[in-house]
Amino acid sequence: QVQLVESGGGLVQPGGSLRLSCAASGSIFSINVMAWYRQAPGKQRELVARIMKDGSTSYADFVKGRFTISRDSAKNTVYLQMNSLKPEDTAVFLCYATVVRLPTGFEYQYWGQGTQVTVSS
Repeated sequence: QVQLVESGGGLVQPGGSLRLSCAASGSIFSINVMAWYRQAPGKQRELVARIMKDGSTSYADFVKGRFTISRDSAKNTVYLQMNSLKPEDTAVFLCYATVVRLPTGFEYQYWGQGTQVTVSS
């Protein structure tokens, strides 16, 4: 009933930039938290950045100063602007959101399929 669809991944040179988008659609009353995670082969999934409904943000230490998360509430979309990319950033980036749905008024958790980001020369 709710889908998160990521886009914007691809191959980029070290030091380059990429902008990821994640659009939520379906039966949505409101969205509270939106976040980006990443998972590299053989590695644990890790939180990259999070943005709350009020616009407050938090970042993992390894991306501070390089990445910026933002959201467009009217479009139910979250973005991740990634600058100064490093080979170590190579991973599948996944979108996450907590969604309030009716008629329950409960908050549910959803994940996107992921988009591949590869940083290489």
